[in-house]
Amino acid sequence: MSDRPAATGAGGSGGDDSFPALCAGVAEHFKGVTHKGPVHLFTTDAPPLLPIFLDALPPELRQEYSCHACRRFMERFGGLVRVGADGQTTPVMWAPERAPEPFTPAIRALARVVRAAQITGVFLSSEKVWGQPLAGGWDHLAVTPEDRCLCKPTAVKTAGQLAAAKREDHAILLRGLEEFPIDLVKNAHSLLTSESLFRSEKCIEVAKWLQDLHAQRRAAHDPRTRDNLTWLAVAGAPPGFCHVRSTMIGTLLEDLAAKLPFPEIQARFAAKMHPLQYQRPTAPPSAANIAAAEKIIEKLRAAGSLERRFARLADIRPLWTAAPPPAGAGRKGVFSKLKAKGKGAAQVEAPPVTMTWEKFARTVLPTAEHIEYHVPTTNQMYLGMVTAKHADAPPIVQWDFEDDRNPVTLYVYVSGSPPSQWNLKGDTWHPVSAVTLQPAAWSTRHKFTHHGDRVIFILEGAKDTGYIRGAGFFPEFLKSEFHEIRATLEAYAKDAVVEGKDDASACGICLSKGGTWNLLFRVTAKDGMRSSYKLDRWD
Repeated sequence: MSDRPAATGAGGSGGDDSFPALCAGVAEHFKGVTHKGPVHLFTTDAPPLLPIFLDALPPELRQEYSCHACRRFMERFGGLVRVGADGQTTPVMWAPERAPEPFTPAIRALARVVRAAQITGVFLSSEKVWGQPLAGGWDHLAVTPEDRCLCKPTAVKTAGQLAAAKREDHAILLRGLEEFPIDLVKNAHSLLTSESLFRSEKCIEVAKWLQDLHAQRRAAHDPRTRDNLTWLAVAGAPPGFCHVRSTMIGTLLEDLAAKLPFPEIQARFAAKMHPLQYQRPTAPPSAANIAAAEKIIEKLRAAGSLERRFARLADIRPLWTAAPPPAGAGRKGVFSKLKAKGKGAAQVEAPPVTMTWEKFARTVLPTAEHIEYHVPTTNQMYLGMVTAKHADAPPIVQWDFEDDRNPVTLYVYVSGSPPSQWNLKGDTWHPVSAVTLQPAAWSTRHKFTHHGDRVIFILEGAKDTGYIRGAGFFPEFLKSEFHEIRATLEAYAKDAVVEGKDDASACGICLSKGGTWNLLFRVTAKDGMRSSYKLDRWD
């Protein structure tokens, strides 16, 4: 390493320098164990590796292969491992079968030491090359990770800060697992999936995640495997999952541990999950929080993202859109009200067919040409959709990504709202412009099931005539990097005015999974036949 030119045969082993082959073998092994994602790598407490490497070489080669660049590579990257589904670790740099002589015994020694080491943290790096492939004209140990191996730091936290947060997550998770045993978590998951708790979809994923982790740890044969599996869970955990006690799942688990009666558990859960309470600050932001918010928004260049406008039909991703009117449909003539002979014969309609949304979507929607909604005279869950005013504004909501843009959010009034507020007339049939799922469900690449399931029937000409201010976004919609400043963002959003109320064309009626609807829709199929349906529930 110290006196060996790159790409030559000169070296310290009888003129046959195999160190470039060793470098290639390390790179090939690293690529082989990281070629499938997602890739989670971990640091270990492996001892200094260069002395182990040198001690396993023939004595006459030790001085030649003592190199500062390779020492740095071994110190920073040599102890990295992956964790398999069985909890066993694999060194990501060292594979004796890929090492040429005379380095095979040295690489075997490194692999043995690293495999026996304990995990100390999640390894995160945004560097495009790990190590220094060439320095001073000589080959050195280095690898080039694929994108799946790289950390994408935010403007708020560096890779090192994110790794430190993962170490804290590990400690917090261990305390949560100890405090809430598997039987308690199973009970919580059972209640959440029974749909007997208000907005239970917010907690189902984390309950299932905790339950599965408990089961994996229980099946582990030794403490080391159990801890490896815990680190693997921490590395891939969505934001907040490791903080068991301080989240809503912790509230439920505490109530179950206290053996409260179910009606009390149900009431306490509903109160904390109320849309006006869940992840909403209860006090005005402090001066420190406002100052921190200014810095974070500036770093993220996200000031323009806070400016919102009402969404239009072109902003949504529909499951269905109404057929366009036939050519010349808008023209009026002297005899336009007369019907030709044999046209427009009266159709005898059957009573409405009651069905679920899932069946309606599967059997009715594909052949529907026009849909009408029968507007009840009572308050319903009418909603408005809102999007970024500036198309190039950085993403701030969870389901919006630079390579998969979707800045649309929604709002409803907690107790519903009357049809007149939405430019609708009660006890009439009103045309539907489009049908779509809620914005969090539009992506085929990213899943946000904790936001629940909703279908939205966009109503032609509907708009929130009573809107004054607020509703641009809600803290529970924002990306995790905004969590620490949500008090300031909440205060900002309450007073900010969403623009374009009169131009809105993506407002409608929201049907959420878990409720009972009994709403009427009239469908004209492509063959001209018209049928009515009562949608009573999701599935």
